[in-house]
Amino acid sequence: MVPARVSDDFLTGGGVMGAAIREHDWANTPLGPLADWPTALKVTVGLMVNSRFPKCLFWGPELISLYNDGYRPLLGTKPEALGRPVGEVWPEVWDELRPVAEKAMAGEASYFEDMPLVLERFGRPEQTWFTFCYSPVRDETGVVVGVIDTVIETTGKVKAERDARLLNAELAHRMKNVMAMVSAVASQTFRSAPTLQAAQATFSERIATLGQAHDILTQSSWSGAPIGEVIRSALAPHGVAEGRLVVSGPAIELGADHALTLALAINELITNAIKYGALSVEGGRVALSWQAGLGGSEEPFRLEWVEHGGPPVKAPSRAGFGSRLIERVAAQKFGGEATLDYAPEGFRYRLATTMDKLLPRENPST
Repeated sequence: MVPARVSDDFLTGGGVMGAAIREHDWANTPLGPLADWPTALKVTVGLMVNSRFPKCLFWGPELISLYNDGYRPLLGTKPEALGRPVGEVWPEVWDELRPVAEKAMAGEASYFEDMPLVLERFGRPEQTWFTFCYSPVRDETGVVVGVIDTVIETTGKVKAERDARLLNAELAHRMKNVMAMVSAVASQTFRSAPTLQAAQATFSERIATLGQAHDILTQSSWSGAPIGEVIRSALAPHGVAEGRLVVSGPAIELGADHALTLALAINELITNAIKYGALSVEGGRVALSWQAGLGGSEEPFRLEWVEHGGPPVKAPSRAGFGSRLIERVAAQKFGGEATLDYAPEGFRYRLATTMDKLLPRENPST
């Protein structure tokens, strides 16, 4: 003898929401007791709760909500939506969704891709995006009796695409800056070098310095670079003996343009010190230090390069590219002042600005 089927067999395999629908007090809703539901409603709900794709059914003229396990996370911390009209569940966007639901109840489906909606799922307004379809549900006579919402949240995808566009714009801006800097370095190097061989050697060294700074910035997606890492990277290829070059200063973050400029400036300073300055003789020393204030404030930032124990210093008869770089270019890029002091007892270089000028630039269009 085949046992009689119970009225809620259509919820079998329906997961958490299948059980919730089975236990819900439907007698106090427009849908009435579960046992009295029409066949079309039972079949549609059974298909819905057994789907792993997020779905919500709005049934009858009141558009009473029923949904599956996949739909539950979309509600956030909203009050229980089961058995309530959709307009009460989503009042913050119902003005936008009502025409779509009415269209479906009139027998016509609607599809939206990445539709922006400002929801309040966690007690606060939240910009979201959804791809969904409102489709009419018909009974066995062809009459539209409800709407099925097949939906997926695409907020993460839309934000990722937006971030990718911003990143590409930023990278394009950075590449233009780097290419402009490389072009300027090439032009100035080959213009001022005494021989082509000297120009090639100097140019290669300067480009290598830019490349090292570029590597540091790439690790942080060009959001900025630690000043200590930028300085150590620029100094490392020159192999100065320990104790002859002392570096000290607090940990602060530099913007990308500042990092590239400072790397080039440090390379020029260390190269000149090795060729002509304190590091060209035994016993000569260099102290490189910086002081910083509160990040983002108008408190001062100062960097100093001080040479001791070298040969008597003489000011150059003409300013080469290196001198122009550490003085005028650095001052312009840092929005401050740079001074070169050719005191006989030792060369000094100072770069001064304010902390707010060192912030990594956030808007690629500025």
